[in-house]
Amino acid sequence: MIRSFRRMRQIPLDAITEAAQHVYKAAVRTPLVKLDLPFTTGAAAPEIYLKLESLQPIGSFKIRGAWNAVRKLSPEQLRDGVWTVSAGNAAQGVAFAARLAGVPCSVMVMDTAPQMKLRAIERLGASIVQATYDECWRTVESHASNRMRGHFVHPFDDDDFIAGNATVALEILEDLPDVDAVVAALGGGGLLGGIGTVMRARKPGVRVYAAEPATAAPLARSFTRGEASRFDAWQPSFVDGAGGKSVLPTMWPLLKEVVDGSIVMPLDEIAAAMRKTAERVHVVAEGAGGTAIAAALSGRAGTGKIVAVVSGGNIDLSRFAELVSTHANV
Repeated sequence: MIRSFRRMRQIPLDAITEAAQHVYKAAVRTPLVKLDLPFTTGAAAPEIYLKLESLQPIGSFKIRGAWNAVRKLSPEQLRDGVWTVSAGNAAQGVAFAARLAGVPCSVMVMDTAPQMKLRAIERLGASIVQATYDECWRTVESHASNRMRGHFVHPFDDDDFIAGNATVALEILEDLPDVDAVVAALGGGGLLGGIGTVMRARKPGVRVYAAEPATAAPLARSFTRGEASRFDAWQPSFVDGAGGKSVLPTMWPLLKEVVDGSIVMPLDEIAAAMRKTAERVHVVAEGAGGTAIAAALSGRAGTGKIVAVVSGGNIDLSRFAELVSTHANV
């Protein structure tokens, strides 16, 4: 069990609206599309909308937080470049932001990262330091590594990173003011923390849910126990962009206040949701995005207008084809 000593954590709404003035130097404003699917649950079936962060220049929402964090660093902090630790998407975001800022970038990459994410990181000019998942997660928890050089940009446990991510929620409210719930996958909580902060401030009646794979659901366990917790039964899966080994004690005070709960989904339903999304709206969602879609489709986010954040689309196409063909009849 992980003990949390920080009682409160808040991301000021002003910091998020200020970030919105700058993130579009790197990010784009992504569309919100309706996912039309037949339901058998009657008139109360939810209307599901997809926020397509998979259409960002790096194929992931991480570009928002990464640029907002890097742009605010001082010349002294940037002197030796920047580095991060990632399963792939945050690495691309920080590498993109570093290139935009004109500084070098290195990335400690988890050995679970797919090859297409590794190739994308290299194309962005970052150097790769490969490590085991356990070493990377220890680095995430400790905010440090003696193998890396430069200023550490945390992939989620950073207020500026979270504020940049939160601009997703501002766009959702602009495009769908009567939204009833938002579902997004949980990796470390930087996306959910930002979305929840905006909703609590701008439209507190909106329900905010995490989506976690059954193989890695530390937030669900944390809600059950009432404190930041580890998920001891963690297993690697194709949902490589979500599902960490723990909820960090520094993230728990924010998440427990702005997230209503966690919807834990089996891997077969996640793969089936990825297939349905490709069939209906011709969008390739990676595992984390598929987890949010599956959670929305499950009905456990409630009725009304439900937004599932397709947090990324970075998945090897051969792996995607294998997953959606295997689950063709789910």
